[in-house]
Amino acid sequence: MKTIPIIRHGLAALTLGLATAATAEPATFEIDEDHFSVGFMVEHVGYADTLGQFLEAEGSFVYDESANELENGEVIVQANSIFTGHERRDDHVRGDDFLDAGNHETIRFEATDWQPADDDSHHGTLAGELTLLGKTRPVSLDVTINKAAEYPFGHGKYTLGISARTTIKRSEWGMTYGVDGNLVGDEVKLIFEFEAIRQ
Repeated sequence: MKTIPIIRHGLAALTLGLATAATAEPATFEIDEDHFSVGFMVEHVGYADTLGQFLEAEGSFVYDESANELENGEVIVQANSIFTGHERRDDHVRGDDFLDAGNHETIRFEATDWQPADDDSHHGTLAGELTLLGKTRPVSLDVTINKAAEYPFGHGKYTLGISARTTIKRSEWGMTYGVDGNLVGDEVKLIFEFEAIRQ
């Protein structure tokens, strides 16, 4: 049986498209520890925000880029690695008034849902569970996928560049030191900037 050329070409394109969809699979991405910044901002007595970061963190996630679907993800931050540029303040924040790092060594975020923005597949909302001071509560982050491409040097592997932001109330995790009188702000802005390498 003969087929009209335009139909034949259409069937070939459809077959190719189905084959591509069938072979698309979720991939594991490891966050590059050399390009992973976890920062925060918190108000100090109403005068200005104190900026700080955690120097040790790791994470990974399973993501299907073609379907823009996230299967799972986790970030673990070492509480003791906090740095604000002031040694005495850092020791205070590591203590039981704030992070209680001696009893709670890690801060953990587990992703539970990814919802892309309707008009932009590179932007969306990431929902998850944040465990801090032994207490787990839901949080959502505003996420932007900045770039997805083969790395131009070094490891040369396919890499995602991602920015994420959220604001939490630390008192909801039981961290109430300084909240009364607004000596230290209750709201903490969290900032994540990282590169994730496809495995």
